[in-house]
Amino acid sequence: MYALIIVAFIVGYTFIALEHVVKVDKAATAIITGVICWTLMVYSGMTFFGAELAEAGGSFDLAHHLEESLLHHVGDIAEILFFLLAAMTIVELIDSYQGFNLVTDSIRTTHKVKLMWMVCFVTFFLSALLDNLTTTIVIATLLRKLIKEKDDLWFYGGMVVLAANAGGAWSPIGDVTTIMLWIGGQISALSIVQQLLAPSIICLLVPLIILSFTMKGELERPEETVASGHNIADVTPFEQRLIFIMGIGGLLFVPVFKNITHLPPFMGMLGSLSVLWITTEVLHRNKSDEDSEGLMVGDIIRRIDTPSILFFLGILLAVAGLQTTGILLDFAHVIDKSLGNIYLINLTIGLLSSIVDNVPLVAGAMGMYSLDTYPQDHHFWELLAYCAGTGGSVLIIGSAAGVAMMGILRINFIWYLKKLSLLALVGYLAGLVFLYLTAH
Repeated sequence: MYALIIVAFIVGYTFIALEHVVKVDKAATAIITGVICWTLMVYSGMTFFGAELAEAGGSFDLAHHLEESLLHHVGDIAEILFFLLAAMTIVELIDSYQGFNLVTDSIRTTHKVKLMWMVCFVTFFLSALLDNLTTTIVIATLLRKLIKEKDDLWFYGGMVVLAANAGGAWSPIGDVTTIMLWIGGQISALSIVQQLLAPSIICLLVPLIILSFTMKGELERPEETVASGHNIADVTPFEQRLIFIMGIGGLLFVPVFKNITHLPPFMGMLGSLSVLWITTEVLHRNKSDEDSEGLMVGDIIRRIDTPSILFFLGILLAVAGLQTTGILLDFAHVIDKSLGNIYLINLTIGLLSSIVDNVPLVAGAMGMYSLDTYPQDHHFWELLAYCAGTGGSVLIIGSAAGVAMMGILRINFIWYLKKLSLLALVGYLAGLVFLYLTAH
């Protein structure tokens, strides 16, 4: 059964990667993969939970144990899903009020290389202030207004994933894994910025330099379109600016809210959404339903890409199954014994994070190595933060930012593998080499 769960995950992952070939939505494949992994655990529970069974004697209730574990993981996953739902709604609301036109109208260049550098560095620093997931959602919406051709749009979207993950790696609030390490006491905020800013910039800079010599020509801008469900004449300049400022301000408020209250980020995101929701209700309280159609949060939520959210649910459930059975932790121990060197260990963890979620991998490393072994701000933790944060860019499915971009722009897994995986790998290795050279 142990092998069957691994096989089920690999088969499901393959079907997700070959979505365009098998013609089955990746959300459906991800969900059934998650369900199968947990179902197999029920029938192989005696194998996985033998230690708990021996310790509890005859009182160990396998079904109850699995249910508690599943509900624990669902709680963690729900935080991500509610965060994603609220963030996507805020971004879609800004778009409905044509707020992003205030940004896109100021971007005049259509030169491919210039726009690439501009977009990537805005993404890099914005992801450090917000986080890589929120930034990806915002920039993906901007890209659809700047780029017409699908291949160009996908290429810029893929580079945004790389830039968002690199930007999130050097900030204590830029990525889920850096937040985990910061809260856990493995890293301090000032140290991670000082130690990882340079390698994170190199991780992005190397692919950009390569592209500067290979990209040619100009981009074609899309024609002006009106967001579905309303007429642009219904939005006044005041409403456009108000929702844009409040929306961006609400996104920027989320990390502040977390630092003040120590509540999960999704609470801050939901709070920002609720304030915007009340604002739109007040703005249009005297208008008819026809005049305010498409401008209210209730209308916006119905336009959110639900399959992308369900895809998140499915893939995270499947990974949670691997974590619950101990497969990921066992694999981490194998890596530790086989490699020994902290650079090789973290290099491998980074590459693995492009296949499975980096959260359980980092959680496994935090469980394996105590602060007595590696004290706060030890080079091991800085390597882990960098590798787990940027290694996921090697495959589009390897990070929350990548999965979000995959859903929003419908980027094909194999296309990304052919066009961008090598660039992401080169950047990842360049930053790691810099860390190695500066430490010796």
